[in-house]
Amino acid sequence: MERGLVERAQRGDRDAFTALAAAAVDRLFAIAVLMLRDRYAAEDAVQEALIRAWRDLPALRDPARVDGWLRRLVVHAAYDEARRGRRHRADLILLPGGPEPAVGDEADAVAERDVLNRAFRRLTVEHRAAIVLRYYLALSVPEVADNLGIPLGTAKSRIHHAERALRAALEADARVPRRSIEPRR
Repeated sequence: MERGLVERAQRGDRDAFTALAAAAVDRLFAIAVLMLRDRYAAEDAVQEALIRAWRDLPALRDPARVDGWLRRLVVHAAYDEARRGRRHRADLILLPGGPEPAVGDEADAVAERDVLNRAFRRLTVEHRAAIVLRYYLALSVPEVADNLGIPLGTAKSRIHHAERALRAALEADARVPRRSIEPRR
């Protein structure tokens, strides 16, 4: 983001902050939706993060790091939202996929994303945050640690455990329940 815009917003320029927020809101919302799996809770988290940003922006030491700082604010706001346990009507939110499937493959692609969504929902919000930052935003592990405000070793561990939990959830969904076909006597 433009350094001058950040510096103007730090001095209390509301128009500069509005421009700053407008440039970041879609990215922040995408992070919150992927973490919370609920668009209404994600909207609340983004709004809270932007309120915190306006309040705390004068204390930001390095205007060049505003993007990471905003991501950290939305991650923590999403944590708070998840802890409140708000339950809104959950919209179907698909994880971003690869290239668009061919028409004949659409049903399979939707089914695969549905399985992935179910598995992703089973993760804790902390694990979802690690996965979102690492794989959705393609941040390095040190950047994930910085964005989550945790030590590097904790970030590595969180990513590892999130991957294992996601893999286990996917494998559990893949298992077909076995029913006994023994005749009744």
